[in-house]
Amino acid sequence: MESKSMLEAKGITKSYGDLQVLKGIDLQIGKGEVVSVVGASGAGKSSLLHILGTLDRADAGDLIVNEVNVRHLRNAPLARFRNKHIGFIFQNHNLLPEFSALENICIPAFIGRQDVEGSRRKALELLKLLGLEERADHKPSQLSGGEQQRVSVARALINDPDIIFADEPSGNLDSKNADELHQLFFKLRDKFNQTFVIVTHNKELAAMADRKLEIVDGQIVKEERKSL
Repeated sequence: MESKSMLEAKGITKSYGDLQVLKGIDLQIGKGEVVSVVGASGAGKSSLLHILGTLDRADAGDLIVNEVNVRHLRNAPLARFRNKHIGFIFQNHNLLPEFSALENICIPAFIGRQDVEGSRRKALELLKLLGLEERADHKPSQLSGGEQQRVSVARALINDPDIIFADEPSGNLDSKNADELHQLFFKLRDKFNQTFVIVTHNKELAAMADRKLEIVDGQIVKEERKSL
């Protein structure tokens, strides 16, 4: 599955005041790999995800995404890199309530100054792929929780990112919608060779991943590969 290293983290540390939350993380993730990150609350999972996704900066260490060391990028170039190369799926969807599903999906493309009509066509294709073509003009308040999360998945995909980070993506979903979302990640991996890093407390999702990493007290202490 790992044709090349899509992401490499070397010696990542992070402290907030006197509290050190990451204590030298080394990690490689291959293209097309689905990796789950598990651990108790406060272990450092979300802090690691935010640093790997360039939403926060490490105190020390290198982060290489698709052969680019993002530690060397300043704020504006980093924001452009993030928009083009990285997608995000959050527990609370983070959809803008005043915009339709289609418009929410298009926002990263518009921020990246991509062609408006081309972006809308691609967003419609993604909605169709996710079974939501009839919901394109609906606002988030008119969608179920599962539908909102699928819209957020389409938004993460709109710019063809190198890697998608998901933070507790099924945390607010019932078991049926959670199962459908979990299957969707692997469908997208198989269809697009998409790379996912998923922080989750969901044991079923964690076990489905190609690799499961366990974080304890700011360090990766265990790695499990799914048996073939």
